[in-house]
Amino acid sequence: MMLGGGSYTIQNKVLPGAYINFVSVARANAALSNRGVCAIPMPLNWGIDGEVFTVENSDFEKDSLKIFGYSYDANEVRNIREVFQNAKTLHIYRINSGEKASNVYATARYSGTRGNDIKIVIQTNADDETKFDVITYLETAKVDTQTVTEAKELVANALVTFHTDAILELTAGIELTGGSNLTTISGTQYQEALDKLESYSFNTLGCISSSSTIKALYGAYTKRMREEVGVKFQTVIHGYPADYEGIINLKNKVTNEGVEESALIYWTVGAQAGCAVNRSTTNQTYNGEYEVFTNYKQSELNAAIEAGEYVFHKVGTEVRVLTDINSFVSFTNDKNSDFSINQVIRVLDQMGNDIAVLFNTRYLGKIQNNESGRVGFWNDLVTYNKELETLNTIEGFQSTDVTVEAGDDKRSVVVTNVVQPVAAMEKLYMTVRVA
Repeated sequence: MMLGGGSYTIQNKVLPGAYINFVSVARANAALSNRGVCAIPMPLNWGIDGEVFTVENSDFEKDSLKIFGYSYDANEVRNIREVFQNAKTLHIYRINSGEKASNVYATARYSGTRGNDIKIVIQTNADDETKFDVITYLETAKVDTQTVTEAKELVANALVTFHTDAILELTAGIELTGGSNLTTISGTQYQEALDKLESYSFNTLGCISSSSTIKALYGAYTKRMREEVGVKFQTVIHGYPADYEGIINLKNKVTNEGVEESALIYWTVGAQAGCAVNRSTTNQTYNGEYEVFTNYKQSELNAAIEAGEYVFHKVGTEVRVLTDINSFVSFTNDKNSDFSINQVIRVLDQMGNDIAVLFNTRYLGKIQNNESGRVGFWNDLVTYNKELETLNTIEGFQSTDVTVEAGDDKRSVVVTNVVQPVAAMEKLYMTVRVA
């Protein structure tokens, strides 16, 4: 079961855990966790069914054929390449699992149309005529060869599980058939994906659907996880003005024929996840493979920023991120325009996640809630803030900015942590005086 987390209004929580609020200040030994982790429920022609599976960038480069059924440079895995232009780790849930392909000798390991490109060849072994060479092909690529006397000796490989009761006979090749993808993807599949992802940690989530209902599902999920569960991440959604700091509203579409207009989601999710806590994606060059629509006038770009849209524009021959913002636009005294800056949200999310981990692993149920225990927690928080300042993530920190006090009951502590997040330069106002 998860520990308690999220924000609080009064000190009335039941579950043990860390409850953290972020508010604007009126103007006049914890370690930083790594970034680069994202999650995207997506359709695939091949891959693990019914579960979240995790792929590292290095795994994708080496084992793309085994994981996705296609070589690293295939068009069918272009979206994965887009993600890994910037991300390190990708959690995937297949939303279109269908039927597995099969023949008399084997069944595809996973469902999907890619299984129909597998065939089994059985030849007489060159060194021992009493044995068979059972060869698994994916299109023309030889993936596996096993030399056996009977089918019961065959061992499952990366593509198929064998029917050990089959009678082996020489064949030039029998294709697997019947593999299919789910053709109608509904909210059920997306809800299953989000439920499974709830136990995973990531920096950015991607919604690839064009359905307003599914977008709203992602929006509600993001808000619940951030505010009730206490898991801090942002979600990238195409054309969804959520007016919420946890949602990045992607404006641009891609113009490639036969490609979903929202395909830029993949690169954007990877870029947001891979962006360091002390960096911004403002002015970052798009280095992916899609043609991005950027035919906007300056007035349209101004309007996009005011509407909280994450937009790409053309700079010479390059496509670049205009400004690193999220969809939050309803500014108040408690939540001012700083909360629309993704770099600020990354800092606050980093603090929320890291301090929760610190408290839940080192203090919860282990350290007494007395003066000595609270001083120990205060020391760790001060050390953590100093580390953030060293990384130019926050500025102006003083140890007095952190207070740790006893809460309303004997098991509670109340922390106040004043921070000044740093953001990258974006606007130059310059006066040149000519003598």
